[in-house]
Amino acid sequence: SVTVFGSPVLVEDADTKLEALRVISEHSIPGRWDELRAPLEREIKMTGVIAVSIESAAAKVSTGMPEDEDDDYAIPIWAGVLPVTTNVGPLETDPQVLDGVEPSAVVHALEETTL
Repeated sequence: SVTVFGSPVLVEDADTKLEALRVISEHSIPGRWDELRAPLEREIKMTGVIAVSIESAAAKVSTGMPEDEDDDYAIPIWAGVLPVTTNVGPLETDPQVLDGVEPSAVVHALEETTL
């Protein structure tokens, strides 16, 4: 887990906002930004982007089983790890997509993966 402390600022400049959206998109699905049409001006206006100047941050990384006190194990309470994963399922084509249009290699690469 990570906690970030900083000052948020609403990004108003259209070019800066567009670049931030591109960076976020490319981080999520590399290569997808270039496959799609450019965002419409109204879409950019309707989308909020917040920049945060990070003043400080704290992160906690944990792996394996918890390290409880010996006395805690005498208490009848479950302890352990509950893994959380993000799974991408099979593609579902929008029925309004033009006939013969297939998903790109970029989209297929994410199908049925675990992020």
